[in-house]
Amino acid sequence: MSEKQQKRQLHLGLFLFGTGYHPGGWRLPEGRTDGAYDPLFLGEVGKKLEKAKFDFFFLGDRLATSADMQYLFPSQMSRLEPLTMLSYIAAVTEKIGLIATVNTTYAEPYNIARYTASLDYLSGGRASWNIVTGSDPRAALNFSREKHWDNAKRYDYAEEFIDVVTGLWDTWEDDAMPRDKETGVFADGSKVHPLNHAGEHFSVAGPLNVARPVQGQLPLVTAGTSLRSQILGAKYSNIVFTGQNVKEEAQKFYKEIKGRLPEYGRTSNELKILPGLVPIVGRTEQEARDKYNELNSLVVTDYDLTPLSQKIGIDLTGYSLDALLPDLSSSDVAQHWAELARKATGFDELTVRDLFYYFTVTVRGHLLIVGSAEQVADVIEEWFVEEAADGFNVCPPYMSGGLDLFLDLVVPKLQERGIFRTEYEGSTFRDHLGLDRPANRFEQQVEE
Repeated sequence: MSEKQQKRQLHLGLFLFGTGYHPGGWRLPEGRTDGAYDPLFLGEVGKKLEKAKFDFFFLGDRLATSADMQYLFPSQMSRLEPLTMLSYIAAVTEKIGLIATVNTTYAEPYNIARYTASLDYLSGGRASWNIVTGSDPRAALNFSREKHWDNAKRYDYAEEFIDVVTGLWDTWEDDAMPRDKETGVFADGSKVHPLNHAGEHFSVAGPLNVARPVQGQLPLVTAGTSLRSQILGAKYSNIVFTGQNVKEEAQKFYKEIKGRLPEYGRTSNELKILPGLVPIVGRTEQEARDKYNELNSLVVTDYDLTPLSQKIGIDLTGYSLDALLPDLSSSDVAQHWAELARKATGFDELTVRDLFYYFTVTVRGHLLIVGSAEQVADVIEEWFVEEAADGFNVCPPYMSGGLDLFLDLVVPKLQERGIFRTEYEGSTFRDHLGLDRPANRFEQQVEE
């Protein structure tokens, strides 16, 4: 089936946080504290996702850390290297897509082309590359640099980096290795092409020493809402991860980035917009709210109200944590955040502490839904149908119960509504995304 003929369907993936997305998730009696390092646990997660027909298993990354990260985001403080970990997941699964994060600012394109093409072979065509340029200035000090590059330089470097990697993937035509015992021709040199890239940042001769990937070109993933990240996404990406918690803003972003695609000769189906989703699911609405409030009670924090005050434009630093929120009418942002917090807690009147907890959980911008399976499915369907999203990058608040409830209760409702698959359409990640396998650029040149 061609890309143009395929019916639009919802896409779901897991954004793995070994201890859960909620900073208090690891302290629940049932919460996992060692999920990021337990291979049996990681393998079971992959198998669960595959049984639920998820599109992908995604692992983020960062190249610097410190012990104080445990108070804000313990799941990101320490974890396995993505390509290594996903190679293990590839060995214990059969269909689930595998997205590994690689930071272009601190890598070499030839190596990344090798690593990713190798993972694509080991997984049978399920690998994908999440391209990041890095936002933590501490990373520079781990790579013999005095400072982190500015935004413009990082993106210029990343664009050329992508061009080199995708070019290297094509340097062997699909039938370049006949391995013909009778004629003695193992490789057909006329179908092996040098890249001969000479640019501002890289000089790479090629060809790659791995055959063309199973998928031809691996699906590319980027993230962000800035103008430069939108341009990068529209030019290269098959998936854009984003942080949106207001449907109208998500619709605006969706329309803007999809509207940029024709400039690069691309169609809407070639790019999926997937906001992050933090689902706190209960068998009833009250059960979900009770779990949300329990999670908040377990957050270890110094209750610094300064970042929240800066975000909402109202100074809360002089208030008691247990005081009711003051008049927020002078700030639309504050009123919006308070309304979202009310929906999550179920409380009509909020304290400063309630708003602080909501801010702590959602400061990275992902959509938090607290409710029954029916309520969570309703929001997902609404965002999908009204083109605020093509699906979601699911961030379970705790592991593995937060994931299990979503898989067991929410996914069946989405399937019953006819918007999420009940079986995989094919065996590769490109198949899951409804993407055709692209022609080889060098073969096209020869034909022309």
